[in-house]
Amino acid sequence: MKFMKLGTKADTFYTEQATRTLISEIVVDLVIQINDITYLLHKLQFPLLPKCGLLQRFCCDTSDSESVSLELHDIPGGEDAFELCAKFCYGIAINISAHNFVSALCAAKFLRMNDSIEKGNFVGKLESFFNSCILEGWKDSIATLQTTATLPEWSENLGIVRKCIDSIIEKILTPPPQVKWSYTYTRPGYTKKQHHSVPKDWWTEDVSDLDIDLFRCIIMAIRSTYVLPPQLIGEALHVYACRWLPGLTKIKSSGSSASQTEESKEKNRKILETIVSMIPADRGSVSVGFLFRLLSISIHLGVSSVTKTELIRRASLQFEEATVSDLLYPSTSSSDQNYYDTELVLAVLETFLKLWKRMSPGAVDNSYFLRSIRNVGKLIDSYLQVVARDDNMQVSKFVSLAETVPSIAREDHDDLYQSISIYLKVHPDLSKADKKRLCGILDCQRLSPEVRAHAVKNELLPLRTVVQLLYFEQDKGSKATTSHKLPKPHEILLGAKHRPATATTKEEFNREEIRERDHHKTKRSDGKLLALDLEKKMAIRGEDIEETQSEKARGVKDASSSSGKVDLDPKKIIRRARSKSEHGVKK
Repeated sequence: MKFMKLGTKADTFYTEQATRTLISEIVVDLVIQINDITYLLHKLQFPLLPKCGLLQRFCCDTSDSESVSLELHDIPGGEDAFELCAKFCYGIAINISAHNFVSALCAAKFLRMNDSIEKGNFVGKLESFFNSCILEGWKDSIATLQTTATLPEWSENLGIVRKCIDSIIEKILTPPPQVKWSYTYTRPGYTKKQHHSVPKDWWTEDVSDLDIDLFRCIIMAIRSTYVLPPQLIGEALHVYACRWLPGLTKIKSSGSSASQTEESKEKNRKILETIVSMIPADRGSVSVGFLFRLLSISIHLGVSSVTKTELIRRASLQFEEATVSDLLYPSTSSSDQNYYDTELVLAVLETFLKLWKRMSPGAVDNSYFLRSIRNVGKLIDSYLQVVARDDNMQVSKFVSLAETVPSIAREDHDDLYQSISIYLKVHPDLSKADKKRLCGILDCQRLSPEVRAHAVKNELLPLRTVVQLLYFEQDKGSKATTSHKLPKPHEILLGAKHRPATATTKEEFNREEIRERDHHKTKRSDGKLLALDLEKKMAIRGEDIEETQSEKARGVKDASSSSGKVDLDPKKIIRRARSKSEHGVKK
């Protein structure tokens, strides 16, 4: 950081209560009141009046021996800026840098300390330092531009803001190999000793220290040149958001949101809306994870519907590039007991599907759109496996998100089955109706043989779902190809919670097959399929009866006879199946 030293005398100003005066034997004849500070100074014995045109005008009608009292409450920069000007007049040593330059120049202009009043005056020296040092430096220009926020009108009228912005933009557009000045870059893994080349985004961290309005001026000016790629602009927006917006981290804090005042929320809301308005239109200029983070905190800040809609649209355009971690944000709604904000993901998914349906019919390369929607389908199923572990996740929200994914987006239902299995394990007290609704989204025909083999032994699944899985497996003849042995139909009917845990040997399995064929002889050539069809109907009907009637009132007509009719009483079927199982074990 560069600075300019003026004057050589020691500082002889001292303070007594609210009074500042110069240690001198000369009688005080000029009293200046600025806010709560009173300055006791001298008109002519020291070159104060000769250097200040404003003080000359105020004192022109008074005699040299007459004491003058003035009030300069409206001086820009207040008492600190005035004291710099006073010390310059007294020849006391002062240091001017980027941190106090703006206030010093504005105060000197206010006091009319121009070269027209006296050659080599304060304003001329300050302007020379500004042009030769501050504007030539990188960090000096940014620090000076930061301080203009305290005196925005004066800085704007004096051209300080415009000159600093132009200097900053000129340096940002400089090719990285030509960057020779100092800059701040604290990205992990980067040190100047290890990297000989300057990173392309070397400027983003320093610029992020600016006020949002000044930052916007610089970014929009850079965008208008079309020199830097959109991804670099997006990186600058990302760095700025991380610098100023709380909540970009994924930690759910109970106290942070409550302690945030309405004033700070309004400030953050303005920052977020401004950042969203500056995102380049090019796809990929910012990451989809960054868009989701902005969308998550936008709900908490209560941004405008226009901003929220734009974020959802931008996130949906890049939805297929997202990972599960990009979607894991805590719910900010006070009425929502869920930890994860599934509503946010659902909103982006629905917008993605609308855009996909609009673009895919006229697409030349259909494989791209098919790959795109299947990536999203796999992403949602993986996301469901994570949110299924939430103790407070409602079945309705889980099913709604799963059902929103169209059939074409899933090559199979293996991942969906895994998410359902996890949900059932985490929520053991789920009602039969909720279990039925949950498993209703599963298509048994779209499971791989290995997953079907696991599913039919899953005691958490409803009996109806297991029976459907078993019969589809046997109808397709996939029992011989699976590495896991499937249980017999009568074992399923004995109850999902009391299935045999021990596996039968190969000889016992064959003997059981022979007994089944002898018992179910019919005129059909495929007697085994007929028995399977009948038992399927009995199992489904038996489950329906269990769900709608009490155990004591349960019963159906006995229709078994020698003509081939089958007894449909589920209790008798279960007893007969159980006796068969016990007979097979004894043998």
